[in-house]
Amino acid sequence: MNAPAVEGKTRPKLVVIGNGMSGIRTVEELLKLEADAFDITVFGAEPHGNYNRILLSPVLAGEKVFEDIVTHDRAWYARNGITLHSGDMVTAIDRQRRIVVAASGLEVPYDRLLIATGSRPFVIPVPGHTLPGVIAFRDIHDVESMLTAARNHRHAVVIGGGLLGLEAANGLLRQGMNVSVVHVMDSLMERQLDKPAAKLLKTALEKRGMRFLLEANTAEIVGSERVTSIKFKDGSEIAADLVVMAVGIRPNVELAKAAGLHVERAIVVDDSLQSLSDPRIYAVGECVQHRKNVYGLVAPLWEQAKVCAAHLAGLGHRRYSGSVTATRLKVTGIDLYSAGDFIGDKDSEDLVLRDPGRGVYKRLVLKGGCIVGVVLYGEVGDGPWYFELMQKRVDISALRQRLLFGRGYCEPQAA
Repeated sequence: MNAPAVEGKTRPKLVVIGNGMSGIRTVEELLKLEADAFDITVFGAEPHGNYNRILLSPVLAGEKVFEDIVTHDRAWYARNGITLHSGDMVTAIDRQRRIVVAASGLEVPYDRLLIATGSRPFVIPVPGHTLPGVIAFRDIHDVESMLTAARNHRHAVVIGGGLLGLEAANGLLRQGMNVSVVHVMDSLMERQLDKPAAKLLKTALEKRGMRFLLEANTAEIVGSERVTSIKFKDGSEIAADLVVMAVGIRPNVELAKAAGLHVERAIVVDDSLQSLSDPRIYAVGECVQHRKNVYGLVAPLWEQAKVCAAHLAGLGHRRYSGSVTATRLKVTGIDLYSAGDFIGDKDSEDLVLRDPGRGVYKRLVLKGGCIVGVVLYGEVGDGPWYFELMQKRVDISALRQRLLFGRGYCEPQAA
Protein backbone atom coordinates (compact mmCIF):
# COMPACT_ATOMS: atom_id res chain seq x y z
CA MET A 1 0.00 0.00 0.00
CA ASN A 2 1.17 3.51 -0.76
CA ALA A 3 2.32 4.74 2.63
CA PRO A 4 1.43 8.23 3.92
CA ALA A 5 4.05 10.94 3.71
CA VAL A 6 6.25 11.46 6.73
CA GLU A 7 5.03 14.44 8.75
CA GLY A 8 6.70 17.62 7.58
CA LYS A 9 8.05 15.94 4.47
CA THR A 10 6.30 16.07 1.10
CA ARG A 11 6.85 13.19 -1.27
CA PRO A 12 7.72 13.97 -4.89
CA LYS A 13 4.81 13.79 -7.33
CA LEU A 14 4.60 11.26 -10.14
CA VAL A 15 1.96 11.87 -12.81
CA VAL A 16 1.13 9.04 -15.21
CA ILE A 17 -0.52 9.96 -18.51
CA GLY A 18 -2.33 6.83 -19.65
CA ASN A 19 -4.32 4.36 -17.59
CA GLY A 20 -3.56 1.37 -19.82
CA MET A 21 -1.55 -1.80 -19.46
CA SER A 22 2.00 -0.46 -19.74
CA GLY A 23 1.53 2.61 -17.55
CA ILE A 24 -0.19 0.75 -14.73
CA ARG A 25 2.25 -2.16 -14.96
CA THR A 26 5.05 0.38 -14.39
CA VAL A 27 3.20 1.74 -11.35
CA GLU A 28 2.77 -1.81 -10.01
CA GLU A 29 6.50 -2.50 -10.39
CA LEU A 30 7.30 0.81 -8.70
CA LEU A 31 5.04 0.00 -5.73
CA LYS A 32 6.85 -3.33 -5.28
CA LEU A 33 10.24 -1.61 -5.20
CA GLU A 34 9.45 1.56 -3.25
CA ALA A 35 5.81 1.87 -2.22
CA ASP A 36 6.13 5.33 -0.68
CA ALA A 37 8.46 6.90 -3.24
CA PHE A 38 5.84 9.17 -4.82
CA ASP A 39 2.42 10.69 -4.56
CA ILE A 40 0.94 9.15 -7.73
CA THR A 41 -1.74 10.63 -9.98
CA VAL A 42 -3.02 8.75 -13.04
CA PHE A 43 -4.98 10.24 -15.94
CA GLY A 44 -6.94 8.00 -18.32
CA ALA A 45 -9.05 8.88 -21.34
CA GLU A 46 -11.47 5.98 -20.76
CA PRO A 47 -14.09 6.27 -17.96
CA HIS A 48 -13.02 3.27 -15.84
CA GLY A 49 -10.05 1.47 -14.28
CA ASN A 50 -7.42 -0.50 -16.17
CA TYR A 51 -8.34 -3.62 -18.16
CA ASN A 52 -6.54 -6.23 -20.24
CA ARG A 53 -6.84 -5.21 -23.90
CA ILE A 54 -5.50 -8.59 -24.99
CA LEU A 55 -8.76 -10.11 -23.75
CA LEU A 56 -11.04 -7.87 -25.82
CA SER A 57 -11.26 -10.66 -28.41
CA PRO A 58 -12.87 -13.16 -25.97
CA VAL A 59 -15.34 -10.41 -24.94
CA LEU A 60 -16.26 -9.91 -28.59
CA ALA A 61 -16.58 -13.67 -29.08
CA GLY A 62 -18.94 -13.91 -26.09
CA GLU A 63 -16.53 -15.98 -23.99
CA LYS A 64 -16.04 -13.21 -21.39
CA VAL A 65 -17.73 -10.00 -20.24
CA PHE A 66 -16.00 -6.70 -19.52
CA GLU A 67 -15.90 -7.30 -15.75
CA ASP A 68 -13.82 -10.44 -16.38
CA ILE A 69 -11.00 -8.47 -18.00
CA VAL A 70 -10.73 -5.59 -15.50
CA THR A 71 -7.30 -5.88 -13.87
CA HIS A 72 -7.37 -2.81 -11.61
CA ASP A 73 -10.73 -1.61 -10.29
CA ARG A 74 -11.18 1.73 -8.52
CA ALA A 75 -10.64 0.06 -5.16
CA TRP A 76 -7.08 -0.89 -6.21
CA TYR A 77 -6.18 2.76 -6.85
CA ALA A 78 -7.72 3.77 -3.51
CA ARG A 79 -5.88 1.00 -1.60
CA ASN A 80 -2.58 2.19 -3.00
CA GLY A 81 -3.21 5.87 -2.39
CA ILE A 82 -3.30 6.63 -6.13
CA THR A 83 -5.44 9.49 -7.42
CA LEU A 84 -7.25 8.36 -10.58
CA HIS A 85 -8.79 10.84 -13.02
CA SER A 86 -10.62 8.53 -15.43
CA GLY A 87 -12.43 9.90 -18.46
CA ASP A 88 -10.27 13.04 -18.29
CA MET A 89 -7.43 12.97 -20.78
CA VAL A 90 -4.37 15.18 -20.52
CA THR A 91 -4.36 17.82 -23.27
CA ALA A 92 -1.08 19.61 -22.55
CA ILE A 93 2.26 19.20 -20.79
CA ASP A 94 3.84 22.44 -19.56
CA ARG A 95 7.49 21.47 -19.05
CA GLN A 96 8.53 24.92 -17.80
CA ARG A 97 5.96 24.97 -14.98
CA ARG A 98 6.11 21.14 -14.63
CA ILE A 99 2.35 20.66 -14.77
CA VAL A 100 -0.09 18.69 -16.90
CA VAL A 101 -3.39 20.16 -18.03
CA ALA A 102 -6.44 17.93 -18.47
CA ALA A 103 -9.49 18.34 -20.70
CA SER A 104 -11.53 19.29 -17.63
CA GLY A 105 -9.17 22.21 -16.97
CA LEU A 106 -7.54 20.46 -14.01
CA GLU A 107 -3.84 21.27 -13.58
CA VAL A 108 -1.59 18.86 -11.67
CA PRO A 109 2.10 19.46 -10.90
CA TYR A 110 4.74 16.75 -11.32
CA ASP A 111 8.31 16.05 -10.28
CA ARG A 112 8.46 13.02 -12.56
CA LEU A 113 6.17 12.38 -15.52
CA LEU A 114 5.46 9.00 -17.12
CA ILE A 115 3.92 9.09 -20.59
CA ALA A 116 2.06 5.88 -21.48
CA THR A 117 -0.35 7.11 -24.13
CA GLY A 118 -0.15 3.91 -26.20
CA SER A 119 -1.28 3.97 -29.79
CA ARG A 120 -4.35 4.67 -31.86
CA PRO A 121 -5.77 2.62 -34.73
CA PHE A 122 -4.96 3.68 -38.26
CA VAL A 123 -8.08 4.28 -40.35
CA ILE A 124 -7.66 4.18 -44.14
CA PRO A 125 -8.76 7.66 -45.29
CA VAL A 126 -10.91 6.44 -48.20
CA PRO A 127 -14.19 8.19 -49.06
CA GLY A 128 -16.84 7.12 -46.54
CA HIS A 129 -14.46 6.21 -43.71
CA THR A 130 -16.37 8.46 -41.27
CA LEU A 131 -19.78 6.84 -41.93
CA PRO A 132 -21.68 5.32 -38.99
CA GLY A 133 -20.89 1.60 -38.88
CA VAL A 134 -17.19 2.09 -39.67
CA ILE A 135 -15.14 1.47 -36.53
CA ALA A 136 -11.74 0.35 -35.29
CA PHE A 137 -10.95 -2.49 -32.87
CA ARG A 138 -8.99 -0.91 -30.06
CA ASP A 139 -10.97 -0.55 -26.84
CA ILE A 140 -14.03 -1.79 -24.98
CA HIS A 141 -16.20 0.90 -26.59
CA ASP A 142 -15.33 -0.54 -30.02
CA VAL A 143 -16.26 -4.03 -28.81
CA GLU A 144 -19.61 -2.78 -27.49
CA SER A 145 -20.27 -1.09 -30.86
CA MET A 146 -19.53 -4.37 -32.67
CA LEU A 147 -21.79 -6.37 -30.35
CA THR A 148 -24.63 -3.89 -30.95
CA ALA A 149 -24.08 -4.12 -34.72
CA ALA A 150 -24.12 -7.93 -34.55
CA ARG A 151 -27.55 -7.85 -32.88
CA ASN A 152 -29.03 -5.58 -35.53
CA HIS A 153 -27.13 -6.25 -38.75
CA ARG A 154 -25.93 -9.12 -40.90
CA HIS A 155 -22.89 -8.35 -43.07
CA ALA A 156 -19.52 -7.54 -41.49
CA VAL A 157 -16.36 -6.70 -43.39
CA VAL A 158 -13.01 -6.63 -41.60
CA ILE A 159 -10.29 -4.70 -43.42
CA GLY A 160 -6.96 -6.22 -42.43
CA GLY A 161 -5.84 -9.85 -42.41
CA GLY A 162 -3.32 -9.53 -39.59
CA LEU A 163 -3.57 -10.79 -36.03
CA LEU A 164 -6.07 -8.17 -34.85
CA GLY A 165 -8.26 -8.41 -37.95
CA LEU A 166 -8.60 -12.18 -37.68
CA GLU A 167 -9.49 -11.91 -34.00
CA ALA A 168 -12.19 -9.35 -34.85
CA ALA A 169 -13.48 -11.55 -37.68
CA ASN A 170 -13.61 -14.61 -35.44
CA GLY A 171 -15.55 -12.72 -32.76
CA LEU A 172 -18.11 -11.35 -35.23
CA LEU A 173 -18.52 -14.81 -36.77
CA ARG A 174 -19.22 -16.17 -33.29
CA GLN A 175 -21.87 -13.47 -32.90
CA GLY A 176 -23.69 -14.78 -35.98
CA MET A 177 -22.62 -12.30 -38.64
CA ASN A 178 -21.54 -13.11 -42.20
CA VAL A 179 -17.89 -12.09 -42.18
CA SER A 180 -15.58 -11.16 -45.05
CA VAL A 181 -11.91 -10.35 -44.43
CA VAL A 182 -10.33 -7.94 -46.91
CA HIS A 183 -6.53 -7.96 -47.08
CA VAL A 184 -4.24 -6.03 -49.39
CA MET A 185 -1.49 -8.70 -49.32
CA ASP A 186 -1.61 -12.14 -50.97
CA SER A 187 -1.45 -14.10 -47.69
CA LEU A 188 -2.75 -13.68 -44.14
CA MET A 189 -0.61 -12.50 -41.22
CA GLU A 190 2.39 -11.93 -43.48
CA ARG A 191 4.34 -10.34 -40.62
CA GLN A 192 4.08 -13.49 -38.50
CA LEU A 193 3.63 -16.40 -40.93
CA ASP A 194 5.30 -17.83 -43.99
CA LYS A 195 3.03 -18.71 -46.92
CA PRO A 196 2.53 -22.44 -46.18
CA ALA A 197 1.37 -21.68 -42.62
CA ALA A 198 -0.80 -18.78 -43.83
CA LYS A 199 -2.49 -21.12 -46.34
CA LEU A 200 -3.29 -23.65 -43.57
CA LEU A 201 -4.75 -20.84 -41.47
CA LYS A 202 -6.89 -19.53 -44.33
CA THR A 203 -8.26 -23.02 -45.05
CA ALA A 204 -9.13 -23.59 -41.39
CA LEU A 205 -10.92 -20.24 -41.10
CA GLU A 206 -12.82 -20.78 -44.36
CA LYS A 207 -14.16 -24.05 -42.92
CA ARG A 208 -15.58 -21.97 -40.07
CA GLY A 209 -17.41 -19.77 -42.54
CA MET A 210 -15.10 -16.80 -43.04
CA ARG A 211 -14.72 -15.39 -46.54
CA PHE A 212 -11.43 -13.89 -47.73
CA LEU A 213 -10.66 -11.30 -50.39
CA LEU A 214 -6.88 -11.19 -50.76
CA GLU A 215 -4.96 -8.61 -52.80
CA ALA A 216 -8.02 -6.39 -52.49
CA ASN A 217 -7.65 -2.61 -52.40
CA THR A 218 -10.49 -0.66 -50.81
CA ALA A 219 -11.48 2.34 -52.92
CA GLU A 220 -14.64 3.60 -51.18
CA ILE A 221 -16.98 2.87 -48.29
CA VAL A 222 -20.51 3.40 -49.57
CA GLY A 223 -23.57 4.61 -47.68
CA SER A 224 -25.68 7.65 -46.81
CA GLU A 225 -26.92 7.38 -43.21
CA ARG A 226 -24.87 4.23 -42.55
CA VAL A 227 -22.37 2.05 -44.39
CA THR A 228 -24.04 -0.27 -46.91
CA SER A 229 -21.16 -1.64 -48.99
CA ILE A 230 -17.47 -1.46 -49.89
CA LYS A 231 -16.15 -0.78 -53.39
CA PHE A 232 -12.72 -1.99 -54.49
CA LYS A 233 -10.27 -0.53 -56.98
CA ASP A 234 -11.03 -3.32 -59.49
CA GLY A 235 -14.69 -2.16 -59.56
CA SER A 236 -16.12 -5.03 -57.48
CA GLU A 237 -18.38 -4.37 -54.49
CA ILE A 238 -19.58 -6.32 -51.43
CA ALA A 239 -22.39 -5.63 -48.94
CA ALA A 240 -21.40 -4.32 -45.51
CA ASP A 241 -23.50 -3.19 -42.53
CA LEU A 242 -20.39 -3.03 -40.34
CA VAL A 243 -16.79 -2.26 -41.36
CA VAL A 244 -13.99 -2.92 -38.89
CA MET A 245 -10.64 -1.30 -39.67
CA ALA A 246 -7.77 -3.45 -38.41
CA VAL A 247 -4.94 -2.25 -40.62
CA GLY A 248 -2.43 -1.27 -37.97
CA ILE A 249 -1.72 1.20 -35.21
CA ARG A 250 0.19 4.46 -34.89
CA PRO A 251 1.98 5.60 -31.71
CA ASN A 252 -0.04 8.25 -29.90
CA VAL A 253 2.60 10.99 -29.71
CA GLU A 254 0.79 14.27 -30.42
CA LEU A 255 0.93 15.34 -26.75
CA ALA A 256 4.68 14.62 -26.56
CA LYS A 257 5.32 16.48 -29.83
CA ALA A 258 3.39 19.52 -28.62
CA ALA A 259 5.50 19.50 -25.43
CA GLY A 260 8.68 19.64 -27.53
CA LEU A 261 9.95 16.15 -26.74
CA HIS A 262 12.17 14.31 -29.23
CA VAL A 263 9.76 12.30 -31.37
CA GLU A 264 10.55 10.28 -34.50
CA ARG A 265 8.16 7.36 -35.17
CA ALA A 266 7.44 7.51 -31.43
CA ILE A 267 8.87 9.15 -28.28
CA VAL A 268 12.60 8.45 -28.36
CA VAL A 269 13.93 7.04 -25.07
CA ASP A 270 17.25 5.71 -23.80
CA ASP A 271 17.93 2.36 -22.09
CA SER A 272 16.36 3.65 -18.84
CA LEU A 273 13.12 4.63 -20.70
CA GLN A 274 13.97 8.27 -20.05
CA SER A 275 13.08 10.74 -22.78
CA LEU A 276 16.08 12.24 -24.59
CA SER A 277 14.67 15.75 -24.23
CA ASP A 278 13.85 15.98 -20.52
CA PRO A 279 15.32 13.90 -17.67
CA ARG A 280 12.14 14.32 -15.62
CA ILE A 281 10.02 12.62 -18.27
CA TYR A 282 9.88 8.85 -18.91
CA ALA A 283 7.78 6.90 -21.41
CA VAL A 284 6.77 3.24 -21.79
CA GLY A 285 4.69 1.12 -24.13
CA GLU A 286 3.49 1.52 -27.69
CA CYS A 287 4.22 5.27 -27.72
CA VAL A 288 7.96 4.59 -27.24
CA GLN A 289 10.80 4.27 -29.75
CA HIS A 290 13.88 2.52 -28.38
CA ARG A 291 16.96 1.94 -30.56
CA LYS A 292 14.80 2.60 -33.65
CA ASN A 293 12.23 -0.06 -32.62
CA VAL A 294 8.57 0.41 -31.66
CA TYR A 295 6.85 -2.54 -29.95
CA GLY A 296 3.17 -3.46 -29.99
CA LEU A 297 3.20 -6.77 -28.10
CA VAL A 298 2.88 -7.23 -24.35
CA ALA A 299 6.18 -8.93 -23.43
CA PRO A 300 8.40 -5.96 -24.42
CA LEU A 301 6.08 -3.56 -22.58
CA TRP A 302 6.43 -5.60 -19.37
CA GLU A 303 10.22 -5.51 -19.73
CA GLN A 304 10.10 -1.74 -20.23
CA ALA A 305 7.86 -1.35 -17.15
CA LYS A 306 10.37 -3.15 -14.90
CA VAL A 307 13.30 -1.04 -16.08
CA CYS A 308 11.40 2.24 -15.90
CA ALA A 309 10.09 1.49 -12.40
CA ALA A 310 13.62 0.70 -11.17
CA HIS A 311 14.86 4.08 -12.39
CA LEU A 312 11.89 5.95 -10.93
CA ALA A 313 12.59 4.23 -7.61
CA GLY A 314 16.22 5.38 -7.74
CA LEU A 315 17.54 1.87 -8.38
CA GLY A 316 19.14 2.66 -11.69
CA HIS A 317 20.94 -0.64 -12.24
CA ARG A 318 18.54 -1.99 -14.86
CA ARG A 319 18.86 -1.41 -18.59
CA TYR A 320 16.40 -2.12 -21.38
CA SER A 321 18.26 -3.45 -24.41
CA GLY A 322 15.30 -4.25 -26.67
CA SER A 323 13.14 -7.33 -27.18
CA VAL A 324 12.77 -10.32 -29.47
CA THR A 325 9.05 -10.98 -29.78
CA ALA A 326 6.84 -14.01 -30.26
CA THR A 327 3.23 -14.17 -31.48
CA ARG A 328 0.55 -16.64 -30.53
CA LEU A 329 -2.81 -16.41 -32.31
CA LYS A 330 -5.80 -16.22 -29.99
CA VAL A 331 -8.46 -17.43 -32.43
CA THR A 332 -10.15 -20.24 -30.52
CA GLY A 333 -9.25 -23.72 -31.68
CA ILE A 334 -6.36 -22.67 -33.92
CA ASP A 335 -2.86 -23.09 -32.52
CA LEU A 336 -0.22 -20.93 -34.11
CA TYR A 337 3.17 -19.65 -32.92
CA SER A 338 5.70 -17.40 -34.59
CA ALA A 339 8.95 -15.73 -33.51
CA GLY A 340 12.05 -14.10 -34.91
CA ASP A 341 13.16 -14.03 -38.55
CA PHE A 342 10.94 -16.70 -40.10
CA ILE A 343 11.79 -15.71 -43.70
CA GLY A 344 15.55 -16.13 -43.54
CA ASP A 345 18.09 -15.23 -46.24
CA LYS A 346 20.74 -16.81 -48.50
CA ASP A 347 22.91 -17.67 -45.47
CA SER A 348 20.15 -19.40 -43.49
CA GLU A 349 18.67 -22.88 -43.81
CA ASP A 350 15.22 -24.28 -43.07
CA LEU A 351 14.13 -27.35 -41.16
CA VAL A 352 10.55 -28.14 -42.19
CA LEU A 353 8.02 -30.72 -41.01
CA ARG A 354 4.68 -31.09 -42.82
CA ASP A 355 1.93 -33.44 -41.64
CA PRO A 356 -1.23 -32.47 -43.58
CA GLY A 357 -3.21 -35.34 -42.05
CA ARG A 358 -2.83 -33.88 -38.57
CA GLY A 359 -2.82 -30.28 -39.76
CA VAL A 360 0.72 -29.75 -38.46
CA TYR A 361 3.41 -27.53 -39.98
CA LYS A 362 6.73 -26.61 -38.38
CA ARG A 363 9.52 -24.49 -39.77
CA LEU A 364 12.76 -23.59 -37.99
CA VAL A 365 15.13 -21.11 -39.60
CA LEU A 366 18.78 -21.74 -38.65
CA LYS A 367 21.84 -19.55 -39.06
CA GLY A 368 25.34 -20.15 -37.72
CA GLY A 369 24.17 -23.20 -35.76
CA CYS A 370 21.43 -21.24 -33.95
CA ILE A 371 17.66 -20.84 -34.34
CA VAL A 372 16.81 -17.39 -35.69
CA GLY A 373 13.13 -17.93 -36.59
CA VAL A 374 10.20 -20.22 -35.80
CA VAL A 375 6.78 -20.86 -37.38
CA LEU A 376 4.54 -23.52 -35.82
CA TYR A 377 1.00 -24.40 -36.88
CA GLY A 378 -1.27 -26.97 -35.25
CA GLU A 379 1.28 -28.13 -32.67
CA VAL A 380 2.78 -25.24 -30.72
CA GLY A 381 3.70 -26.68 -27.31
CA ASP A 382 7.42 -26.41 -28.02
CA GLY A 383 7.18 -22.79 -29.16
CA PRO A 384 8.44 -21.23 -25.91
CA TRP A 385 11.34 -23.73 -25.81
CA TYR A 386 12.40 -22.87 -29.36
CA PHE A 387 12.04 -19.19 -28.44
CA GLU A 388 14.31 -19.65 -25.41
CA LEU A 389 16.93 -21.42 -27.55
CA MET A 390 16.69 -18.55 -30.01
CA GLN A 391 17.01 -15.82 -27.38
CA LYS A 392 19.99 -17.51 -25.71
CA ARG A 393 21.61 -18.28 -29.07
CA VAL A 394 22.14 -21.90 -28.09
CA ASP A 395 24.20 -23.95 -30.59
CA ILE A 396 21.77 -26.65 -31.72
CA SER A 397 24.11 -28.41 -34.14
CA ALA A 398 24.15 -31.64 -32.08
CA LEU A 399 20.32 -31.63 -31.92
CA ARG A 400 19.72 -30.81 -35.58
CA GLN A 401 18.29 -34.20 -36.61
CA ARG A 402 15.82 -34.28 -33.70
CA LEU A 403 15.01 -30.59 -33.33
CA LEU A 404 11.70 -30.59 -35.23
CA PHE A 405 10.34 -33.37 -33.01
CA GLY A 406 10.51 -31.09 -29.98
CA ARG A 407 11.99 -30.77 -26.54
CA GLY A 408 11.09 -34.32 -25.43
CA TYR A 409 13.27 -35.82 -28.18
CA CYS A 410 16.19 -33.44 -27.61
CA GLU A 411 16.73 -32.87 -23.92
CA PRO A 412 17.55 -36.46 -22.79
CA GLN A 413 20.33 -36.63 -25.41
CA ALA A 414 21.41 -33.05 -24.69
CA ALA A 415 21.81 -33.91 -21.02
